[in-house]
Amino acid sequence: MFSNFNETLNGMDCIKSFGSDSVNRFKQKNIRLIDEWTVVTNLTVTNQRWLAIYLTMIGVAFMFLISMLCVFNVFNIGAASTGVLLASVLADINTLGFVIRCYTNVESKLTSAERLVDYAYNLPQEPTTGGTMDPNIEWPTKAQIEYRDVSMRYRSELPLVLKHCTLSIAGESRLGICGRTGAGKSTILSTLYRLNELESGSILIDGVDISTLNLKFLRSKLSIIPQDPVLFKGSIRDNLDPFHENSDDSLWDALRRSGLIEADALADIKLQQDQESMHQFHLDQEVEDNGENFSLGERQLIALARALVKKAKILIMDEATSTVDYETDHKIQTTIEKEFSECTILCIAHRLKTIVGYDNILVLDNGEVAEFGMPLDLFKKGGIFKEMCDKTGVTSDDF
Repeated sequence: MFSNFNETLNGMDCIKSFGSDSVNRFKQKNIRLIDEWTVVTNLTVTNQRWLAIYLTMIGVAFMFLISMLCVFNVFNIGAASTGVLLASVLADINTLGFVIRCYTNVESKLTSAERLVDYAYNLPQEPTTGGTMDPNIEWPTKAQIEYRDVSMRYRSELPLVLKHCTLSIAGESRLGICGRTGAGKSTILSTLYRLNELESGSILIDGVDISTLNLKFLRSKLSIIPQDPVLFKGSIRDNLDPFHENSDDSLWDALRRSGLIEADALADIKLQQDQESMHQFHLDQEVEDNGENFSLGERQLIALARALVKKAKILIMDEATSTVDYETDHKIQTTIEKEFSECTILCIAHRLKTIVGYDNILVLDNGEVAEFGMPLDLFKKGGIFKEMCDKTGVTSDDF
């Protein structure tokens, strides 16, 4: 109820812009939620009142019994002692009611704590040890990726998301991945990170089966620019290099190469110390939770700078430019083309125009490889890719 009320207040302008029908719909939803909350509250209060009456009846029965025993001289005590005894019984009954209410309150409030403990300690954890590969080895060198009859499902009771996918991605090439909603685009990239183990088949990078590698080592060799860039509370330095493995010079260079800082102003920005007059993208500049003090495009560029710092041979872009303006999109694509020329790039395409210049296009349909080849060849051939291009206004002149 409170969450809905807060969301309604925050979206008041949008709700009113849709007219009286939208306003009445939110009013009715709020009334319905208040009614549901009132039902639960009424049940809670009713239980408390019933408990108070029940305990009072027990207390009255005890007092009546003790009074009768004292009146008929079963106990050899005087009238004053009888009064003290009855007052003590009455006080104990009130205390018992208070203790029971406190106990039930603690038990109900600790439900959230029990869930946190369950999530923290009882859920299955990814293996942090095991696997082979020397962390000092230079791998991968060519970043050639090969999928061999890969099938994957998210849980044992769910259907296959990827079905017998076989493809080979040349090293230092650019692959655009497209397909309809639910085709398995994001899944085929998550298999590289081994977020879920494969049902069957294998994935090889430079001839090494990634299922035999240590998870930490494998993921350290991959860079990703997600659709919703993740920034943590702290400084820009902490977000670019969370484990402090790189020098400040390399971080400054990444900011310059990503286009966040002009090369001519870099020397002056480094000397700034005052927090109030500090450049927006100074390494010591504070980042709020989820990067709320930066626009979406700026957060995306910071994520790009983070990928530059990592210097991985495989770059994964999960619709990284789908929510930014065309100017920022062009800046990101230009930086990627220049700075990641020696990397293998896998990009899920939201805007087909951003991948028409890639080396190859992978079209997925219902978890299967439907089409694979050069963009212009697929366009001329006709099929799913041609249909998607026609719907989004991509013509042969764009290739």
